[in-house]
Amino acid sequence: MKRVFLGIFLASAVSTAFAQKSEVSEAKKAWGIFQLTSQGATPLAKKLESIKAGIGHTDKAIADEKSKIMPEAWTYRGLFASSAAILDSVNLANADANLKIAQDALAEAKKLDTKGAEKENITLIETNIANAVRNGGVNAYNKKDYKTAYAKFVQATVINPADTAMYLNAGIAARNLEDYPGTIQQFKKVISLNSPQSKDLYAELIDITLRKQKDTTAALEILKEASAKFPENAEFTKTETQIYIDKGDAAKSEQMLTALTAKEPTNPSYQVLLGNIYFSQALKMQAERNKIDAKKVKEYTAVTTKMNGLLDKSLPYYKKALEIDSKNQGALETLKTIYAFRNDTKNYDDIKKRLDALPKQ
Repeated sequence: MKRVFLGIFLASAVSTAFAQKSEVSEAKKAWGIFQLTSQGATPLAKKLESIKAGIGHTDKAIADEKSKIMPEAWTYRGLFASSAAILDSVNLANADANLKIAQDALAEAKKLDTKGAEKENITLIETNIANAVRNGGVNAYNKKDYKTAYAKFVQATVINPADTAMYLNAGIAARNLEDYPGTIQQFKKVISLNSPQSKDLYAELIDITLRKQKDTTAALEILKEASAKFPENAEFTKTETQIYIDKGDAAKSEQMLTALTAKEPTNPSYQVLLGNIYFSQALKMQAERNKIDAKKVKEYTAVTTKMNGLLDKSLPYYKKALEIDSKNQGALETLKTIYAFRNDTKNYDDIKKRLDALPKQ
């Protein structure tokens, strides 16, 4: 009886092992069929039904002690689940559930595939997972679900840390959420990867830091970095100069621009910016003067004298800019304002003619 019992037991064990291995074979067959049918106009429901059947085979395979150590059991499970996550990415709950299955299967497959026999399938699973996460982010964004979109795009950057587009998308989603620290973090990462959009992203970072966060110290740090990378961009220098002016540090502004002018004496933008240092101060003084009681003649006159002194300091820089570039619109516009303020009709008319002659934008 012992021998019969043992024989039956062994036969049963072998039979079970083959049965479970056949589940792996069935999964492989199902994957081949799915690949063929998924290329055509097969309805989504039919594709998902085919995937579900394939995952069912792997459920049985990984439930058995002998077949669960087969790398193929896990790679085909990962292939089916990651494909489902892509196809059903509009349904976030289903996509996330399938992503979890695919990620767990991928981890197990990598651990078991010591000989690299499943390398191609593992790579495909990784690609599918990345695409499913990206798709989930895009779908959420299109639905204006920016919170989910942000989470998905960040998840995509974890999967592929070199994916510049996903950092950018994450930053845009964060911006729509008015999560400015998140926006800054993601945009800075895009810049660090040498994106061709870096110049525009610097401009956005500066705008957010100044207008939304009211943090001039952080803005100055970003401006210095931006100016170092894009020294030809006068807007960065202009903004930095204006910050110093607003802080009452005109000397710092002049020092910075004078150094830049020494390096690029033929750059008219720097001459305009130097003129703006004094012109901006004159405008502030004009605003103060408008608050003075008309009866306080002495005080009014003193402020006017200071204001004219600042305008006198600005004039040579605007004129120098026009010597370098006779059509410099910034210099012409400001000179027109100054001459109008001073009722200098002759110079005003001359400058107006030159402005009117410029091509209309």
